Amino acid sequence: MFDREKTETQSDIEFDFFDESPTAETTPKKDAPPRRRRRLPTRPPTPPGGPQLYRLGVLIVGAIVLAVILILVIANCRGNQKQAEYEDYMDSVSTVAAESEEIGKQLNNRLTTPGIKLEALRSDIEGLRDQQEQILRRTQELRPPGPLLEQQENLVETMQFRVNGLAGLARGLALVSQTSDPEQSGNDLADQAQRLVASDIVYLDAFKEASRAVLEQQGVTNVSIPSSVFVQNSELASPALWKLFVDRLTQGAEAGGLHGNGIEGVRVQPGGQALSASEDNDIEASDDLAFEVLVKNSGENQETQVQVTLVIRQEPLIKREQVIDVINPGDTTTVTFRDFPTLSFSTQTTLLVTVDPVPGEQNENNNRAQYSVIFTLG
Repeated sequence: MFDREKTETQSDIEFDFFDESPTAETTPKKDAPPRRRRRLPTRPPTPPGGPQLYRLGVLIVGAIVLAVILILVIANCRGNQKQAEYEDYMDSVSTVAAESEEIGKQLNNRLTTPGIKLEALRSDIEGLRDQQEQILRRTQELRPPGPLLEQQENLVETMQFRVNGLAGLARGLALVSQTSDPEQSGNDLADQAQRLVASDIVYLDAFKEASRAVLEQQGVTNVSIPSSVFVQNSELASPALWKLFVDRLTQGAEAGGLHGNGIEGVRVQPGGQALSASEDNDIEASDDLAFEVLVKNSGENQETQVQVTLVIRQEPLIKREQVIDVINPGDTTTVTFRDFPTLSFSTQTTLLVTVDPVPGEQNENNNRAQYSVIFTLG
């Protein structure tokens, strides 16, 4: 009995122990340490969507930046290529333009060569026509940038005018000996020379200035457009000038009346001071100092390749020379001398000007003049 009661009593105790244990666990212990505070994150929080979305955004931004850089690089390359295209074309134009201008200078030299014969002149001009024709063919082969196609056509037209003008002059000179009317020959030759004058107008207006406008429109800078001046004498299309050419070519230096030139006077620029041959001349020196020598054809014939010389007799000696290509009877031509950096000041010296005699000239008394001058500082 005792054992049974003991056993039951033990069972009750064990039951009570397990029944009350949860309550004992929920009661905090007095000796338990305080809870730690949550630490702040040491790196930025991951954006919504996770690391993969963040990396994708970075890649997209990088791709956009790279695309912008590529666009800028391509645009710069295209700009450089465009600039180079215009530069290459104008460099090619410069070559043919300069060569054609040189032919114009040679034509002027042939026309004004003293004592040249009619047949020799005609042959020389035919040779110049052949050279100009080669330049025309090379001009036709040029490949301009698209916006300059019309200007390229005008450049070709310029060179064609020059070929036609030279060919016309050669034909006209061949007919001179077949007519007894120098005035009619002069008219015919002037008609042909008008094509050469027209070539300069077409080049200047329809090519050079028109090309400049295109370059500005295209935003192309620092590209030089060359000049090309074929006609060296502004009166080349004058029938009166060609009539005198014909007279000179057919009559020779000793025929057809008087020959000769004379010095009409000397002016100082700036200011227009006329030098006196009978008294001292005070001349104020400056960077713009120039002497204008007035030369008159005092004969009855056209004169060509007339040399004019100016000398200032000081130490060191100053000597300048120029050539009058052509001067017609009764005309006065002004020859200007510039650039005098080493003048002697406050010292009396002599300024001497001379005009070389021409073939057939008999009176040379007016071919030289001298002036007493004193240069002063301005």
